[in-house]
Amino acid sequence: MGVKVDFQEATAVITIDDPGRRNPLSVETMAELLDATRRALADRDVRVLVYTGAGDVFSAGGDLSGSFADDAIGLHRERGLLADLFRAMRGGGKPTVARVNGHALAGGFGLAAVCDITIAVDDARLGVPEINVGLWPMMISAVLTRVMPPKIVLEMMLTGRVISAEEAQRLGAVSRVVTRDQLDTAVDEVVASLVSRSAAVLALGRDSFYAMADTDFDTALDRLQGGLTAVMSTEDAVEGVTAFIEKREPRWTGR
Repeated sequence: MGVKVDFQEATAVITIDDPGRRNPLSVETMAELLDATRRALADRDVRVLVYTGAGDVFSAGGDLSGSFADDAIGLHRERGLLADLFRAMRGGGKPTVARVNGHALAGGFGLAAVCDITIAVDDARLGVPEINVGLWPMMISAVLTRVMPPKIVLEMMLTGRVISAEEAQRLGAVSRVVTRDQLDTAVDEVVASLVSRSAAVLALGRDSFYAMADTDFDTALDRLQGGLTAVMSTEDAVEGVTAFIEKREPRWTGR
């Protein structure tokens, strides 16, 4: 139990592996997720990170029966592992994909939503029900308010309302909704598409996308102009344009 990591060609599949308890996020599990993420980001052979849960649930969120809730003050820093995980995923330079194979609640919803691409089964339920047990979804607020309308996020947090995968897609937290038998095919297709692209351009593009998200319009344009110059300076950009002109498939080097 805990976290399982499978390296499949250019992909690291990171699985929360405690299906009997709905894949909760204990302090230990968050530490393992962060460690697995850092190892995958440091591995030059890994191009894409996929996050999922074992069984039929993505993650039910914080482990209220375990260490997550044991010591309110003493575990303050340890609970910050979730924030460290989000920072690593967002700033790691490699695309992240959430394979949402079932309910994603509380911190599990945050983990699914922070991924660049989130693919969910149509019977999944997503939400922030912490208020029902006298808690508040703190760190995942930074994620959800950046992918969903803040007014709706606040309403969900105040009431504990859980939404369908289809509504989550309409609100911006989910990229695609598929039937359960289509899930693996959809994830494999997205991963294959990402792996086939230039790793250098994907990294620069992701960084530019997220860097401009919290800036004013003029600052965003200036940063994106610099980002375009950085992309145009890569060997892969030269190769891509040359391959287009020569009507052949590009040969990426990641530089």
